[in-house]
Amino acid sequence: MSRKRSRIGSDNEMSGKLLEVGTETKNGSNTSFSSSTSQPNSELSLSLINAAPFSTDPAAVAERDRCHYGRIPRAAALAGTAGRRVRVYSDGIYDMFHQGHARQLQQAKTVFPNVYLIVGVCSDNLTHSRKGRTVMTEDERYEAVRHCRYVDEVVRDAPWEYDEEFLEKHKIDFVAHDDIPYTTEDCEDTYAMIKAKDMFVATQRTEGVSTSDIVARIVRDYDIYVRRNLARGYSAKELNVSFLNEKKFRLQNKMDELKDKGKKVMTNIGEKRVDILTKWEEKSRELIDAFLLLFGADGRLSNIWAESKGRLMQALSQPPSPRASPPPSENGDDDHTEHNRGSASPPPPKSRRYETLWEPQADASGSERSGDGEGDAEAAAQRQLTDDGSDSDDDYQDTSPYL
Repeated sequence: MSRKRSRIGSDNEMSGKLLEVGTETKNGSNTSFSSSTSQPNSELSLSLINAAPFSTDPAAVAERDRCHYGRIPRAAALAGTAGRRVRVYSDGIYDMFHQGHARQLQQAKTVFPNVYLIVGVCSDNLTHSRKGRTVMTEDERYEAVRHCRYVDEVVRDAPWEYDEEFLEKHKIDFVAHDDIPYTTEDCEDTYAMIKAKDMFVATQRTEGVSTSDIVARIVRDYDIYVRRNLARGYSAKELNVSFLNEKKFRLQNKMDELKDKGKKVMTNIGEKRVDILTKWEEKSRELIDAFLLLFGADGRLSNIWAESKGRLMQALSQPPSPRASPPPSENGDDDHTEHNRGSASPPPPKSRRYETLWEPQADASGSERSGDGEGDAEAAAQRQLTDDGSDSDDDYQDTSPYL
């Protein structure tokens, strides 16, 4: 942007200088630069609305016929007292018409007050034989020049060197060109004859801008421009590109598209990151509280794990084995009472049961039983104690639920 503004500023500055009436000496010659705003407004408006006519068009022929040709002296041209428009001629190739060409024509148009600018454009055959191949065709170059607002008339197929016949045919008063000598096979300076007649006015070249520089940039960045045109629909045949190079360039275009999309995504993320951070700060406390509630020391998962662990340990642990009851002592007392308090009480021994049953029967019979009667009662009690009708304690089978 700064370069563009500086360039525009320099153009405006030069335009202001050229519009001022004055003279300036260049390279020791009597070349003068002056301008005036005395040109009729109607002619200016026509030059801005319509393209400049060719020298063979009726408008250009009529203008030339109205001119009573007699070369105007330099002093009269500078003073604006010539009585007619000063006919200034400038020529060139004007390939890839750029701002350097336009500025050169601007200087030629404003070199004197009330200038009628005639511009000659060389043909393709002459240019290719003298200078080299052009990018634009001669018709394209003609059209580019005639649409420049400083040009009043265009001469097609302009000569490389001048003679008196050409000057009188177009009624040329002065020739405007840069002061660098143009050599040919026949002479060292093409404009030597013009300078000798004091008909030459020098214009300044625009440094850093030329058709050769533009072509050099295109050649240097050849791959970029080929990819550009392939992306815009040109075929490989039209661009004189091989099949493999075409595929390579198209792949590079796809990669560039992906890079551009990635940059756009990153740009959008950068614009929204402030909003994302703000929302994250608002939600961070809630996320932390929820995390602690779930995974903290007193969280739900810890409680669930503790309960599950207890149940698992309880399921995996074996129950204690029951202990066998010790044999009863002779007097019927259990020596291990302290150890078996928590367990079920064993049935009373047989002797105790016998004595328990015997005592009520002995009280009921009284004292009349004695001798052999005691033996019979004892046998009956013994039979009563045995469920299966056995006659002895050895054959007794206790079916008590306590055993």
